[in-house]
Formats: sequence, structure tokens, C-alpha cells
Amino acid sequence: MALTILNHPLATHIMTHLRDKTTKPATFRTLTYQISLLLTLEATKSLQLAPKEISTPLENCTGNVFSRPLVIIPILRAGLGMAQPYLDTFPDVSVGYVGLERDHVTAQAHTYYCKLPPHLNHSDVIVIDPMLATGGSAIEALKIVKAQGAKSIKFTCIVSSPEGIAALQKAHPDVDIFTASVDRELNKSKYILPGLGDFGDRLFGT
Repeated sequence: MALTILNHPLATHIMTHLRDKTTKPATFRTLTYQISLLLTLEATKSLQLAPKEISTPLENCTGNVFSRPLVIIPILRAGLGMAQPYLDTFPDVSVGYVGLERDHVTAQAHTYYCKLPPHLNHSDVIVIDPMLATGGSAIEALKIVKAQGAKSIKFTCIVSSPEGIAALQKAHPDVDIFTASVDRELNKSKYILPGLGDFGDRLFGT
């Protein structure tokens, strides 16, 4: 398993404004799109290509196109904020959904919704969720998509904790992780520090 951390000054700039508690929901959503686009490009750099014969206005030539379908699976609800860059960049992308809710007392993730495309076994699958805190939600979501046949899987998040990364790597050593930031630690309530608060609440103004 590989861990990739975004290394770009724009990512650092965006993360600072995402963390700022004075950032309003509308701006927060725009920043989420921007950082998610950078993560999209990073996570899809290794997608496999296959040759395709085409005709330009001047002659025939051989180009390359994606060889496998791409599937993204946002973990509801906050993962929805990271989905749009994939839809804008990859018009043929399929979208599945896994609904997980963290118990604020036990920090355990519970599934309340699951809708996945039927062709996961021959697709490149990217599970997306803004926060990798304890790792519970990510571990459960990856367990679900693997049970549906997915084999080529990546996980992308915006903010992660060392504890969450370690837990995810232990549970799913075959899944590469892409993140914009590895923060210091989890607090006693299992929130990431310095973090940025509850991502879903800030994204949707709740």
C-alpha cells in the first residue's frame, strides 16, 4: 500500500482556508471542489490505457484511451462534496454510494445505505471521503466494495490522521491512500487535530 500526500502550494493554500472556522459554507464548498480536483488528478495518474486507432483531419494515427471503467464511491454524506470533480473530468464515470454514520459515543461506523454499480470486478474503483479519522468508515466501506467484487481500489480523503492511516493500512494493505493532509492526532472525541471540524456540517451548513 502506498500513501500519497498532495505536495502543491495550491493544496496548502486551499487547506488553510478550509480549516478557517470563519469560512462560510458556500466558500467551503468551492474550496472542497478545488482540493478534490487536485486529489482526482493525483489518484488517477496510474489509470491503465489501451491503444485506439483514430483518424485526425489529416491522417490515421494511434492514440490511447482508458482501458477500464472508472467507478467512484462517495461515503455519504460528506463524500458527496468530493464527487463533482470526477463527474466533470471523467464523463463516463459510474457512481456508487455507501451510507455510513459514525456513532459519536463508540466511534463505530454503521451502514444505512448501499447502492453500487454491477461491474466493480473489472473497474478501477476510488472510494472518497473527506475525513480519515479513526478509519472505521473507510474500513467498512472498503469491506463492502470488496464483497461486491472490487479488486483495483484506491481511497482518497482531504484530511487524515496518523491513527486512521495506520488502521486502514492494517485492514486493507492492498488499497493506496491519497490525502491532502496528514494532521497531528485524534483528540479524545476522535476528531482530527488541528482538523477543520465536522466536514459534513461545514459543507452543508447544518
